[in-house]
Amino acid sequence: MIPPHVHQELARIVGPAHLATRAEIVEKYASDGTKMAFRPDAVAFPADSHEISGILRLANREYFPVIPRGAGSGMSGGALPVRGGLILSLERLNRIRLIDQQNLIAKVEPGVITAELQEAVEEVGLFYPPDPASTHISTIGGNVAECAGGLRAVKYGVTRDYVLGLTVVLPTGEIIRTGVETPKGVVGYDLTRLIVGSEGTLAVMTEITLRLIPKPAARRTMLAAFRDVTATIDTVSDIIQRGVLPTTLEFMDKLSIECVRDEIGLPIPADSETLLLIEVDGSEILANREADVVQDVCRGSGAISFQTASNREEVEMLWEARRNLSPALMKLRPHKISEDIVVPRSRLAQTVSFLSRLARKHNLPIPAFGHAGDGNIHVNFMLDKSDPNEMERVQAAIVDLFREVIRLGGTISGEHGVGITKSDYIGLELSPPSLELMARLKEAFDPRGILNPGKMFPRR
Repeated sequence: MIPPHVHQELARIVGPAHLATRAEIVEKYASDGTKMAFRPDAVAFPADSHEISGILRLANREYFPVIPRGAGSGMSGGALPVRGGLILSLERLNRIRLIDQQNLIAKVEPGVITAELQEAVEEVGLFYPPDPASTHISTIGGNVAECAGGLRAVKYGVTRDYVLGLTVVLPTGEIIRTGVETPKGVVGYDLTRLIVGSEGTLAVMTEITLRLIPKPAARRTMLAAFRDVTATIDTVSDIIQRGVLPTTLEFMDKLSIECVRDEIGLPIPADSETLLLIEVDGSEILANREADVVQDVCRGSGAISFQTASNREEVEMLWEARRNLSPALMKLRPHKISEDIVVPRSRLAQTVSFLSRLARKHNLPIPAFGHAGDGNIHVNFMLDKSDPNEMERVQAAIVDLFREVIRLGGTISGEHGVGITKSDYIGLELSPPSLELMARLKEAFDPRGILNPGKMFPRR
């Protein structure tokens, strides 16, 4: 428990109106997208780097955990106060400070909602590509902390590819600037890349400099249905081998289709086993040419249905159905555990076939969907957590999945991070010397271990 005299000091730093200790407020910050809950002792809402610095210096002196938090949409428990302590909510740091059309950069605070930044830069003809499914609720700071990927990663990459620099507060209270505001810069160690994806364990971000690109003039959105899973996966590779790198190339299996069929807005053949949701962009001429190639490949691969969204409403309906897919799966079971494995694209067919065997072996519904263009599949273990037998089967199935993914040359997390949900499995992918080096880095940044403790590393 944080003692009363520390509460008083916290209130002095952020102002009494920006420190919450009442149960009805604190409870709102106890959970995240995993639906697990750990009650913090208090929640602080700082306004700037200097207030955060004061909080962290106090935490080092009084020795209590500080857990940075954005919107709480994370899927690995990275913002959960597993050891109690203080939630450091960054929701007041929510300003877009600069959109520089000449130098193609934006400067934003970490509490900016991703979709709001995207809309703001598109109004001036620019484009911020990272597009996680939670774009309308997740924050830029959370995206940077987890190195979020998203629907457009196959063509445009992930969040780290757009972070040029950061202003951060170190766990010991110092305020530093990392990175650059230019396209190039190789002076010193790349602290920016180290902090991106560190899940709030190394520093607290207060300003983020992002790279922007010109907004594509046109896009074409298509939906292809297949009866055969192997043909579907082959189509993914064939499209890219024909010289088309789609903006998005999304895969849905049969269980996923049934959960969002009514929301898709375009007719889906009843015997569809899989869907590919495909989008290309560029100039009008390029988008049309690539859409023709995509259609030709899909038809040649045995698609039983191929449709192009004919207007903006149909496009938005398709993407809304895709973004709502994860919660729609709750039609199958009251709970789910979602994993975000990645395999080499050439191993996708093997992976999808393995998932069918895994579902039969453990007698579980395991719908799968995701970013087929970059091999990132969201594997969802549907269950009723009140049934201890189902929980045991799910845990066994997860271990089987992770071992197979590593065997295929993949990774156990492409977007969600490690947090607490994958910390017990990290040794499947990383060697003991690698983990030891990471632990030494953590100690160098945070010698007292007060910033987001209990995350990423195996529990000891």
